[in-house]
Amino acid sequence: MNLLFPLTFFVALCPLVLWAMPLDLKQEPGVYRMKIQNTPSLRAKLIKEGKWKHFLEELHTNKASGSQPFIDYYDDFYLANVTTGTPPQQFTIAPDTGSSNYWIIDANKCKNQACQGYPGYASHNRFDSTKSTTFKNLGTPFSIQYGSGSCDGTLAVDVLSFAGLSIPTQTFGLASSIADVFGYQPIDGIMGLGWPALAIDNVVPPMQNLLSQLNKPLFTVWLDRHVQISQGGSGGVITYGDIDTTNCDATINYVPLSSKRYWQFSIASFSVGTYSNKRQAQVISDTGTSWIYGPTAAVDAIAQATNAIYDDDNGIYTVPCTATGLPDWVFNIGGINYNIPSSEYVLDLELGDGNCALTLGDGSDLAVDGFQWILGDTFIRTYCNIYDIAGGRIGFAKAHHTGV
Repeated sequence: MNLLFPLTFFVALCPLVLWAMPLDLKQEPGVYRMKIQNTPSLRAKLIKEGKWKHFLEELHTNKASGSQPFIDYYDDFYLANVTTGTPPQQFTIAPDTGSSNYWIIDANKCKNQACQGYPGYASHNRFDSTKSTTFKNLGTPFSIQYGSGSCDGTLAVDVLSFAGLSIPTQTFGLASSIADVFGYQPIDGIMGLGWPALAIDNVVPPMQNLLSQLNKPLFTVWLDRHVQISQGGSGGVITYGDIDTTNCDATINYVPLSSKRYWQFSIASFSVGTYSNKRQAQVISDTGTSWIYGPTAAVDAIAQATNAIYDDDNGIYTVPCTATGLPDWVFNIGGINYNIPSSEYVLDLELGDGNCALTLGDGSDLAVDGFQWILGDTFIRTYCNIYDIAGGRIGFAKAHHTGV
């Protein structure tokens, strides 16, 4: 078994579907844009039906295979439609900066209920290799263990296309077995956007295979913010090969990466309310994690500063939806303060009793991976993230929203 573990948590509740087609906008050569759409919140649905606690209990006890369950909370789950094969077969995948491999479900070998999707929650498209004239089976076993969840199967090669881009020979995983919880998710696989050092079996990640086609060797992620997250609508844009000047401020501040495995960099300090920690810490930007995870001391400080109460049944911190005057969460990166306001970190998940959730989790176990914080989609929604591959750096620009 490969001991390299991609991080991806997918702490996500509101699936946002990233359609793999160019926007209806004038495109420049080497620049490709993908529009995001969203779909209703699974977690909110389960909470409303009184089934969420039981769902979590099943996930936490499903450990017979020795793999941690892939817990999917569906709070801003960003998905993309891509195609593989000739003629193209379409799949809904999660574009993930916290991992580096592309994999999809094998139609011929992955046939249990999880592979098909559980009725009422998800249905899966599976890749039929017998219908692709460009398919090549490498036969090499692969196994990926995520921060929570796993899949395994064999490696193969075929055409991968999305957003007007095409990779003629992308090596990918054809999964014959997936974690049971994938059956509740509307995804057919994952497309890693991380660095080669994070890739299982030394596979070249999709972004590295695309560099020669791009106007600039980078991509920009802009995520929109909807107060009513369970409603459908536009969810944002990923721009491959350029900076998104439409949805992001012109001022971009870059910092160098401290590691080219994850999209990892350092913060100088973190503060909330009267709490301040000026000790430098390592963090990663991860589109595959919806919330923000940090050290226990910082999480406790946030809970105290916001008067949040921990909800044991649902495993989240809550505050009244009507709460006002909540303090910003402030990350100092490269000498610049990046404030996360309550309009970004308080989500209405239809918990009942007038309560909303904080997009916050304890990341006390992260240190083993060499960092202390995950800045997930809550941070990325607030600030566009520019992933500069050639420059070995990451940039931040204030994101524009109309809903908040």
